[in-house]
Amino acid sequence: MLRLPFYYGWVNVGCAALAMLATLPGRTQGLGLITEPLLADLQLNSTHYAQINLWATLVGSLVCLPVGRWVDRYGARRMLAIVVAGLGLTVWGMSAVKTVALLAVLITLTRALGQSALSVVSISLVGKWFPRRISMAMGVYAVLVGLLFATAFGLVGYSVREQGWRTAWWEIALVLLVGLLPLFWLLVRSTPEEVGLATDCREEAADTVALAQGLSLRAALGTSAFWIFALATSFYGLAVSGIGLFNEAILRELGFDAKTYHTTLVVGALVGLLSQFVAGWIGAVWSLRRLMALAMGLYAAALVWLPFVTSYIEVMSNAVLMGAAGGMVTVVFFAIWVDYFGRLHLGRIQGAAQMLTVLASAIGPLLFAECTARTGSYAAIFFTLAPIVLALGAAAWFAPMPAGMQTET
Repeated sequence: MLRLPFYYGWVNVGCAALAMLATLPGRTQGLGLITEPLLADLQLNSTHYAQINLWATLVGSLVCLPVGRWVDRYGARRMLAIVVAGLGLTVWGMSAVKTVALLAVLITLTRALGQSALSVVSISLVGKWFPRRISMAMGVYAVLVGLLFATAFGLVGYSVREQGWRTAWWEIALVLLVGLLPLFWLLVRSTPEEVGLATDCREEAADTVALAQGLSLRAALGTSAFWIFALATSFYGLAVSGIGLFNEAILRELGFDAKTYHTTLVVGALVGLLSQFVAGWIGAVWSLRRLMALAMGLYAAALVWLPFVTSYIEVMSNAVLMGAAGGMVTVVFFAIWVDYFGRLHLGRIQGAAQMLTVLASAIGPLLFAECTARTGSYAAIFFTLAPIVLALGAAAWFAPMPAGMQTET
């Protein structure tokens, strides 16, 4: 490879962020952009669609494990090309769908290829290149992802409104197949060693070897650290998915209007972006386990506080707290696996963790809906989740580094 005046891993960070953006048609927020016109077009009721979406998410999560294994075996570059091509063809097919049965199949494929498979490949790509500066790399990655999604939501939303959901989905398929697929194949490289470069490690040889070798998936599953961080992120995702789907109803229950709801979305997103950047910097000088503990503590406080907010400033302050905690959790989830378990089986390990988070995100809205159906209020679910989140945060503070891996600084 031509010698460059910068570390090539940063090119992969940019490509990985674009790959995560490509998951949009397989994510709840992306599908949400076309839900109403799609239901009207196919004359489908929301309950039936919700059931399709639930099963599509659950079935799609099963793809995380094999994709993680294939990333380790065949490389992120090859898997990225295969998954993006498959997702592009699926979205293209969905733009022309006429029956509910075929829609169910295609939504399942978008969940499997987008939300599950492509997320695993994208996160693994950064971890394979940055075993040492992983916190900073993932902080930059997370900020890029947030900015790209914010831009894409506006563009896709405009396309849906002006041209219809079918045209918008066809345009996304075109971007995937004609734009991103060749770009990824041209620029992405699976590992530094593949192109004759060293990793970003600047530590002694023993630490470099430990990170390069790493633990197997089975060994990782046998550690308390894996389950602490996987469950912490999963319960965070469970709460976020439930709040995200019913946030307008939650705030209406507290006496606030739709405009306030939309403002909290903007505030939370902006604070989350800033928090991701700061968390990436902090993670480089402070342990990731303590950063996770701090984030979970803040989020638990926000959950307990939310049912008691009574003023506009309190609602916005709560949104700031949730956004800050969310930014930290995001960076830790992206970075912790290579830091604790090394690079050799990183795809498998991240795939297992991603599967748990997807399952939790599918369950979250059901728990929130069941809570309000049984109690007439959302308050109980917040009081139930807060101590669990806090306990997992405390566990993260003391999560031990697996035997054979580098001791945290």
